[in-house]
Amino acid sequence: MAHLIEQMAYVGATPWHGLGSRLTEKQPLEVWQREAGMDWQIQDSPVQFKAEAAGHLGSIHSFPEQKVLYRSDTKAPLSVVSHRYQVVQPRQVLEFYRDLTEFSGYELETAGVLKGGRKFWALARTGQATALKGDDQVNGYLLLATSCDGTLATTATPTTVRVVCNNTLSISLDGATHAIKVPHSTRFDPRTVKQQLGIAVSQWDEFLYRMRTLAERKVQTKEALGFFMDVLCDTSAHSPIPDALPNKRAMEKVQTLFEGKGRGAELSSARGTAWGLLNAVTEYVDHERRARNSEYRMDSAWFGEGAVIKQKALHAALQLVG
Repeated sequence: MAHLIEQMAYVGATPWHGLGSRLTEKQPLEVWQREAGMDWQIQDSPVQFKAEAAGHLGSIHSFPEQKVLYRSDTKAPLSVVSHRYQVVQPRQVLEFYRDLTEFSGYELETAGVLKGGRKFWALARTGQATALKGDDQVNGYLLLATSCDGTLATTATPTTVRVVCNNTLSISLDGATHAIKVPHSTRFDPRTVKQQLGIAVSQWDEFLYRMRTLAERKVQTKEALGFFMDVLCDTSAHSPIPDALPNKRAMEKVQTLFEGKGRGAELSSARGTAWGLLNAVTEYVDHERRARNSEYRMDSAWFGEGAVIKQKALHAALQLVG
């Protein structure tokens, strides 16, 4: 089966999907651009069509309201978009991090191309880190991703990664994500996005305070069941348990992850706590959830339905601590 990940580069440990080119640390962006498969441009051409006519080949006409986007290297088509569509180039995603890596202590960890070039991203460690109850390491990251097919606005997302299991979670407080989104109807201005992110990144301490409260909040078996039903089955914890749960496999899996099978589930921060509930769901979404392959699971976990499930789990967990 063809990989959804067209190409990818990384530093450090091999990613869970096992794909990509491993780089040594502190590589210049030009090396990242080449090794991550981002050394091409998005070009455009007017939409044209052939009007058939009886007795001869017909004539070629243009449709000026739309344009075809295609890769400069392979000439492969990427999408058909409005002529007002503002393209963000793969190189711009990496360039976003140039001053952050040179002057602000950020380090690129992964970058790559999804779906043949229709989506691309870069993920950098911010240098922010903490340990819950002494040994459960959580690191801060910044994910910048975009698309050229209209499926994803250019989005900068403050993200945490729990080291023991490599689970990812977007920083969110009070039900609102701190992602900065630039629609493709608007020109992408890196300086403006960074100014807006300055406010979001400053939420790191408050977010970690909330995560520490989750690690202190013990949960009973019935509470855990209600939490998973609410997040995965849209069934209230106070409702009678139906004979046939709509997402029975997922329920069984997250329960086993929470009860000790999950990576890091036996750490004191996670064992029998609301933090453990949250991480059972994030591990399920990032590593266990059914998908056509690992690359589709990653796309969902970062940008799609999986990301929605993780945010729902975070909101439900925070409700447990008031």
